Amino acid sequence: MLCRIALSRLLNSFRVRLLLLLAALLVLTLAAQYYVNLRSARTNTRFMIVQRQAILAGVALGVKSLYSGEYLEQIRDEAKQADQGAGARVKNVIIVDDQGNIKDSLDKNQNPQWNPDKSIRFVMVKDISLPPLNSALGLPPDNTPLPEGMNVVPESRAGSAGAFYFPVETEKGRRYVIVVLDSANTMSAVFRRQARQALVYTLAVLLAMTCLTAIVVWQFTRPIKSLSIAARRVAGGDFSYRVRGTKRRDEMGELTGLFNEMTVKLGRTRELEAQLYNAEKAVVVSRLASAIAHEIRNPLNYINLTLDHLQSSFAPDDPQKQEKFEGLTKQLKSEVARINDRITEFLNYSRPPKLHPEPIDLEALARDALRIFEVRTTETGVDATVTAEGSVPQVIADPDSLHSALTNLIINGLQAMDGSGGKIAVALSSEDEGRRVRIEVTDTGRGIAPEDISKVFEPYYSTKETGTGLGLAIVKKAVEDHHGTITVKSKVGDGTTFTITLPVRTGSDSDRIEDSSLTV
Repeated sequence: MLCRIALSRLLNSFRVRLLLLLAALLVLTLAAQYYVNLRSARTNTRFMIVQRQAILAGVALGVKSLYSGEYLEQIRDEAKQADQGAGARVKNVIIVDDQGNIKDSLDKNQNPQWNPDKSIRFVMVKDISLPPLNSALGLPPDNTPLPEGMNVVPESRAGSAGAFYFPVETEKGRRYVIVVLDSANTMSAVFRRQARQALVYTLAVLLAMTCLTAIVVWQFTRPIKSLSIAARRVAGGDFSYRVRGTKRRDEMGELTGLFNEMTVKLGRTRELEAQLYNAEKAVVVSRLASAIAHEIRNPLNYINLTLDHLQSSFAPDDPQKQEKFEGLTKQLKSEVARINDRITEFLNYSRPPKLHPEPIDLEALARDALRIFEVRTTETGVDATVTAEGSVPQVIADPDSLHSALTNLIINGLQAMDGSGGKIAVALSSEDEGRRVRIEVTDTGRGIAPEDISKVFEPYYSTKETGTGLGLAIVKKAVEDHHGTITVKSKVGDGTTFTITLPVRTGSDSDRIEDSSLTV
């Protein structure tokens, strides 16, 4: 089993596959070369046989002419048939005597001619264009000198040239039968053709293997580009990006898997760092809130009580001064209340939540939250509505916490409309087959810029000049304390929608939770 696994891993290795590919390239190249050489050997052998047959056919015709008394011209048709049967073209057959006279030839211009005085005029072999001769059938030359014009190559190699001679002893002396073959059937022409074929086969094998190698290399290097893109995405902070190709079993598949694993770990590390940062920030805020509550609220209470005492005991009798006095004291009390609200926001965000869950009618809770702003919406001409889609189940939650979250979202929407009218709507519905409740708070305000969307829930981040940046952070914390989620969608100039989803607890959970407070 272990050997099989090791063999599988070895075969899946890109390096091993590349080596196997190169080995296959070498083997195929050698095989192609061997095939070409084998084919060349067969062609050469066949050529030698055909050439010998042609030579023998030409010699046979010459010998027949010598002993039958017929001229070669008379048996030309038989010579052509012999030529076709031999498979090679016999260009000419010449019969030469020992004096160099051409006694007979397939070429009419070389045959003996009658002179006017009835004497015979012979064409001399030295006067015709004749290629260097080879001994027919590889016979070793004897010591008898050849007639002038019959030049023999120094090394007798049958078939290496297109002219061959064969000596024949007759009653009238020695005769030489010369067979001239067509130049297309020489060995040099065959060798050139074989060289071209070998080059074509070798180039075809190299081209095929080059294409195969390119495909394999492309398959190997393609994930490198994906890894490069992924590295840039991860460097930009996108730890959710994953590289495809983890199903590969070679080195690139392993590298891709390790990269994805590294990205997951980096994402978890970033989450832990964010949690640690938020925890440290919460500790700082908690200490700051405690200091503010201790150092500022006591003086604020004293200022508030003093203002009440001034209003009741030191109001001027002059109506004009009294009106101005009451306006100033109310303004001071309003500022004291605003400071107190900011302190409350600090305390609510920094303290661990202590929730008191109970069954809540979300529609009634939403209407009650809007009722607080009824005067303001009437004065600014804002249309505020609550709608419920179908039957919205009750949720088990802390009413004060959810009420605070809804009022914060409504305040956000009213501030986004800048008192210039518009619409703010709270829509309730159920989802996930009644297991969750959906709350959508939509306004038609100025919207949120795309670069600010991801930061709206961060503590102390605000686009308002007088904002603390804790309103939406408190909303998110309240929703998460109830194991819910909150998202935001917005477009500049078209308004904003905050969507809250909360789980609906079962009856048994309600009975259990109603008897005890929920601390997260």
